[in-house]
Amino acid sequence: MTDPSVPLYLIFPFLDEGPNIPQLLKDIEAFAEVHPEYLVKVLAVDDGSRDGGGELLRRHRGVCSVEVIVNPSNLGPGASFARAFARLAERMGKDALVVTMEADNTSGLETLAHMLVRLKEGYEVVLASPYCYGGGFSQVSLCRAVLSHLANGLVKVLLALRGLNTFSSFFRLYRSGTIRRLQATYGPGIIDSPGFECMIELLYKLVLLEATISEVEFRLDWSVRQGKSKMKIVRTAIGYLRVFSSRRRWQKASQPRHRENTEKF
Repeated sequence: MTDPSVPLYLIFPFLDEGPNIPQLLKDIEAFAEVHPEYLVKVLAVDDGSRDGGGELLRRHRGVCSVEVIVNPSNLGPGASFARAFARLAERMGKDALVVTMEADNTSGLETLAHMLVRLKEGYEVVLASPYCYGGGFSQVSLCRAVLSHLANGLVKVLLALRGLNTFSSFFRLYRSGTIRRLQATYGPGIIDSPGFECMIELLYKLVLLEATISEVEFRLDWSVRQGKSKMKIVRTAIGYLRVFSSRRRWQKASQPRHRENTEKF
């Protein structure tokens, strides 16, 4: 077996995902065994769980190391990702890769292999997109699918994001240098938004720093998950409005450091 040389961090927040954790760990271990060239490390953020999911992660022993950060209360996925990014700032080497993902098994790791190939083509960020040709949705309610399309259209218009198909999915792959550029510009946690709107914010900041972004097709299948979605539609809509109102502040923050950060990283 090849000695792993490239650290690959899988980071995800979780809230009462206990029923999904065993399968998630099984899939992560299977991925690590098929791809021994990567040193897979899990960095999970317990966002106020009460169903024992955190203990399942802490007890895990296998090919992959698992670290659990515990939030003092339910802070939201954006705040959880921010804590994970800040923790990575302390240990992430220049050759590391970072994956953000869901904890409910909907981020199919078979797609990650395709994303890694795309990254090797020279991109800095790769998004898993159900909107790309070949992607799609399975067992997703019609209401949720319609709302997703409407939100995507609104983001394209208000944030002037062109050439991309998906904006809010957690499932993304980053080069560590890109994460460091974001941290140098926006702080160690990178993200300000506490809720599910955090991925919109993060993508907008990537565009402001002119990161090279690609997408691969991905089928979002809700049949593999147990439990209900934690996303609250009204709360998320309000979060989207906060993102739109904050865009000028993020634009201003990116301008004086953009050229310097691009040359440095």
